[in-house]
Amino acid sequence: MSALALVARAWGAEVGGSDRARSSYVDRLEEAGIPVTIGHDAANVPGGAEVVVSSAIAPDNPEVAGRDVKRRGELLAELVELRPSIVVAGAHGKTTTAGMIAFCLDRLGEDPAFLIGGEIAQLGGNARAGEGWLVAEGDESDRSLELLRPQIAVLTNVELDHHATFASEEEVRELFECWLAEAPGHVRGDELEPVSFELAVPGEHNRRNAATALAALELAGISREEAQRVLPEFRGAGRRFEPRGEAHGIRVFDDYGHHPSEIAATLATARAEANGGRLLVLFQPHLYSRTRHLASALARALSAADAVAVTQVYAAREEPVEGVEGKLVVDALAAERPGMPVAWTPGLEDGVRFLSRRARPGDVVLTIGAGDVERAAPLILEELE
Repeated sequence: MSALALVARAWGAEVGGSDRARSSYVDRLEEAGIPVTIGHDAANVPGGAEVVVSSAIAPDNPEVAGRDVKRRGELLAELVELRPSIVVAGAHGKTTTAGMIAFCLDRLGEDPAFLIGGEIAQLGGNARAGEGWLVAEGDESDRSLELLRPQIAVLTNVELDHHATFASEEEVRELFECWLAEAPGHVRGDELEPVSFELAVPGEHNRRNAATALAALELAGISREEAQRVLPEFRGAGRRFEPRGEAHGIRVFDDYGHHPSEIAATLATARAEANGGRLLVLFQPHLYSRTRHLASALARALSAADAVAVTQVYAAREEPVEGVEGKLVVDALAAERPGMPVAWTPGLEDGVRFLSRRARPGDVVLTIGAGDVERAAPLILEELE
């Protein structure tokens, strides 16, 4: 939402907003001249204002109750119509792939606009209102992807991830196929071979992301040779196997992974990074629907670690579901790897203590999940000191 607000403001809209708490995103919006009210109240919405909401906002929120509202994806669709656009969709790798595309365009002097789901430090944040190609991510979780009509549609891969929206992977695939068919140009990342040249971001999955980004850039008129020259300088997106610090020879990383495939890829990267040291993981499940359907698959992915602590589910936009909690993953993991050190630690602080007391020089500690588990990384470093 903050990226949309920044670009809409830069392109001439009068923008204001509200959030439940202060954050670095709120600070950035205010620095850009966008007023933000902390707390939700009907009085925050001026008469005649168009109200745009994320999927996290409930229908009974006082700022939307009784009003015609626009979904985030609907506003994004309007922005996509304003510029030649590249939209990246798929189950995994959207943010990194979109970041790679925007980074290459920037370094090659193309002045891109972009709205990306993670921080790209080398580009100054998650949004910019440039004059060139617009690079954005498409979201299938609420089906708003089907509203987007870019010149270049990029599909990284297909998997069932949003169980509250789709009954099967076939439904997801149908959505993606229909979307690709509407675009003048498209890229299917899962049909490409990973790049073979060295990148600054580790992991086989990032070599696949790079291949997808290069193919999209070629469709945008950028020579592969030029793009391949600058892409190795890309250092990644925030919360994508992001180094958070080191204490007494123990390195701490943070990652946004929340689906079994993402977790497996990140743990493989972390295992290589540990280079003989142990891998200790603090995992925060994301969404009750995902946890209920994928507890066993999550456990299989996490079984590649040497010790795991699992917190309570991060609810995000969902209401609690009776009997669904992080302990489902713990029980499945205990069955998958009998004897493995694994703990049900509902609070982040409990997980921090469990892992910090086990860590020793040479180990890698990874916090992973799409909620607020990133808060644990500095706590782990503090505990290790």
